[in-house]
Amino acid sequence: MPAAAGERGVRTSVAAGGNIDPMHQFTVEPIVGLHAGGYDISFTNSALWMAIALLCFWGFMIGGMKRELVPGRWQMMVEGLTGFVTNMMRTNIGPEGRKFTPYVFSLFTFILICNFLGLFPIGIIRPLGVNAHSFAATSHFSITGVLAILSFSIVLIVGFGRHGFHFFSLFVPHGTPWYIALLVAPIEFVSFFVRPFSLGLRLFVAMTAGHILLDVFGSFIVTGLNAGPGYGLLVSLPSFLLIIGISALEILVAAIQAYVFALLTSLYLNDAINLH
Repeated sequence: MPAAAGERGVRTSVAAGGNIDPMHQFTVEPIVGLHAGGYDISFTNSALWMAIALLCFWGFMIGGMKRELVPGRWQMMVEGLTGFVTNMMRTNIGPEGRKFTPYVFSLFTFILICNFLGLFPIGIIRPLGVNAHSFAATSHFSITGVLAILSFSIVLIVGFGRHGFHFFSLFVPHGTPWYIALLVAPIEFVSFFVRPFSLGLRLFVAMTAGHILLDVFGSFIVTGLNAGPGYGLLVSLPSFLLIIGISALEILVAAIQAYVFALLTSLYLNDAINLH
């Protein structure tokens, strides 16, 4: 991780003319320029890393679906992950949550892989003289927002498909007096429709903040070393130690944020199914 952050620091400093530009790492750049009907549909670095995440997901599942009598380590990892999501759905929704397990499992695994790929230190590899670096797709609200809207749309479809207009009773807790319901219902209504925004924003902010910290401290390391041994000891060494700690924290945050996204999705589905 520190090597990747240091390389990013050099790249962003050059891009900003010598100044630290931690936001440069989030720039979506076209790899293959494509246009259709006046619209730009270029294949970008963001699309590339999401495609890599899907390939990793596919490879992970294929490698663990051998169904051996004595499961190997890979099969145990796949079964452990699927069992983890299945138990979460059973606990939060009940027996009916099983039919939504494939979606929540795919959502959780895709976000988890995207988060980890964004931390992968490929900055130390420079094929053909090109400074390659990883890209965190989940550090863009356009991606996390679409995932949140997708989950929320499923919640609405399930809720209205199962309960019809009785689904609106979700906004009025059972047993609430009518004069209190007049106040509670609008608040619950607004709170319900804020869910997709908060769901996507939480993941986006967490991933963006961590990558900015890594980039800033990585730039401090390079700047301190370029300034001389004294500054290197005073600035670069503490920054290097901080990057180690932040990198470890980012790995934890990457897993937690994927879990939180899947957990909240399951809780929202529980509301749609059981009206709780």
